[in-house]
Amino acid sequence: MPFVNVYIHFVWSTKNWVPHLDTPELRKVVWQHIRENAKAKNIHVDFVNGHKNHCHCLVSLGTDQTIQKVMQMIKGESSYWINKQGLTKQKFEWQDEYYGVSVSASSFDRVRNYIKNQEEHHRIKTSEEEFEEFIKKNNFQKFKD
Repeated sequence: MPFVNVYIHFVWSTKNWVPHLDTPELRKVVWQHIRENAKAKNIHVDFVNGHKNHCHCLVSLGTDQTIQKVMQMIKGESSYWINKQGLTKQKFEWQDEYYGVSVSASSFDRVRNYIKNQEEHHRIKTSEEEFEEFIKKNNFQKFKD
């Protein structure tokens, strides 16, 4: 049996950054559903949180899981579920793109705390401002699924 410890910090937004997830109560319901659905699909979500227009997810990849499949299962199903439950005023969609970065053991707690504190964090800086700063600051490759 292989022993693997690969964590990925995923971030994705609502389509066109529309703030569909506009209340803490709604976000709590959506994050709980993502956690439960992932568990049912044997995806280990260590932590999930976000804000009005985006989601952060810290995921431990299994030996038979790919980044693309995990994102497809989490994003696709949650979007379908949100619409089926009628949780938003308009049709809900996630943006096609997502960001994923590996998380080292030494930065694991810092990343988890960052995800955990999204509500507080976005009182200071909007998602869009943070994203723009990130693009300018980091060099990462964008891949089309």
